[in-house]
Amino acid sequence: MLKPYYTEDLLEAGCDEVGRGCLAGPVVAAAVILPKNYYHPLLNDSKKLSTAKRILLDSIIKEVAIAWAIGEATHEEIDQINIFNASCLAMHRAISQLGQLPQLLLIDGKYFNPYPNIPHQCIIDGDAQFNAIAAASILAKTYRDAYMHQLSIQYPDYGWEKNVGYPTVTHRKAIQELGLTPYHRKSYKLLAIQ
Repeated sequence: MLKPYYTEDLLEAGCDEVGRGCLAGPVVAAAVILPKNYYHPLLNDSKKLSTAKRILLDSIIKEVAIAWAIGEATHEEIDQINIFNASCLAMHRAISQLGQLPQLLLIDGKYFNPYPNIPHQCIIDGDAQFNAIAAASILAKTYRDAYMHQLSIQYPDYGWEKNVGYPTVTHRKAIQELGLTPYHRKSYKLLAIQ
């Protein structure tokens, strides 16, 4: 079961990103502040939920959260500053848009570029441990999936409506046969044989 908070007395924002391993599109992050003892039986790491459950929870989280925000870093920014820095940038952009300033940031993962004037705690597999990080993982995932589904209308041959930019066989075959779209990350190994 997920823990409701890391510290009892501080206002915490959970932060997570999605799309680090994708070959195309932005990396998207979310920051979420939940009420201290919030509980929902379905709330979990977004990777462990079906699409239908993520979409359901997305609207529930947005309704109950004290504050929530989405941030992203473009594929161009990923190519310029690398995926780690772009992931941190996306998180910083989400945090800066929160309607309420948190006192502690709970970051999913091992490393983070510190956000000015707010302490943080990195937690490996945090999205499977804490409510606010799990909520952030869901908001980031549903936002990014919807974005890639929209792009798939413009670029139907890459399978983005299903693979959302991840390096599947279909995606890599399309790159090999059709070349790159303007949304591909050129700093990534785009072909398995590259």
